[in-house]
Amino acid sequence: MAKARFVHIVDDVPELVGRSDGPVLIVALEGFLDAGNASALATGHVEEAGDGGRVVASFEIDEFYDYRARRPALTFSENRYTDYETPRLVVKLLHDAQHTPFLLLTGPEPDTRWEGFATAVRAVIDHFSVRLTLSLGSVPMAVPHTRPVQLTNHATSERLVVQENVWRGDIRVPASAQGLLEVRLGEWGYDAMGFVAHIPHYVAQYPYPQAAAALVEAVTDTTGLVWDISGLLEAGARTAEEIASQIKESDDVREVVRGLEQQYDAFHQAEDNLLAEDAPIPSGDELGAQFEQFLAGLDDEGGDR
Repeated sequence: MAKARFVHIVDDVPELVGRSDGPVLIVALEGFLDAGNASALATGHVEEAGDGGRVVASFEIDEFYDYRARRPALTFSENRYTDYETPRLVVKLLHDAQHTPFLLLTGPEPDTRWEGFATAVRAVIDHFSVRLTLSLGSVPMAVPHTRPVQLTNHATSERLVVQENVWRGDIRVPASAQGLLEVRLGEWGYDAMGFVAHIPHYVAQYPYPQAAAALVEAVTDTTGLVWDISGLLEAGARTAEEIASQIKESDDVREVVRGLEQQYDAFHQAEDNLLAEDAPIPSGDELGAQFEQFLAGLDDEGGDR
């Protein structure tokens, strides 16, 4: 085991030895940036598509986890406690459909020591000669479920940006451990990027597999890693049917969705132009307000997702 503060790294990983290029590290932490459970569904899908994976690095969870804020499950069986679910923050070695190895960092977002977490991830990147760190996330937005999922692309360098986003200017949003990690990696000279899926704000508390499929497709387009996403697409189609069934019973909700459709279409009315000149682009304050409203919903649930 290689030694680094807050993380234990496996030395013997022959799949990553002698390769002409290093592996991709996908990062998707539980909780904050996971509206619609999109990144959790995406990473769960790529895990299930592989061989279960092998843990090659484990973080010292007690250094990062607030047990009183997010109490793990503990089974009480008649007269004793059993089956404690220990939180795990780990890096797994997995393989895609073409048996190409990649790394996946999952687990609860650290509650404390974000700087220490970033430094520990850097140790993992150095140890396995990671060529690109790619993060996945999702946030609630004023978008309709009847249109394709939009993604925001971000990166430590302009050369890594693969698409144009749907707004200009600066937006102040609450920080995340993933966000800080990307900032630090950029400062340290590492390649890092990511995608954030836009989830219809009226279904942000429920699983949204359409966004998970979009995230996996974005990873494929960016890295060349390949997975069969037909299962996610089928689940997305069922989810869309369920939402339509619920909405048809409310004239008010249908009117809201219709307005969101008009706004979405305005963004895309000009071919190959995500920023049509006459489109009413939401302001930073409006986007921030939507995000804060979502976070308030998480607080109402006691901070657990």
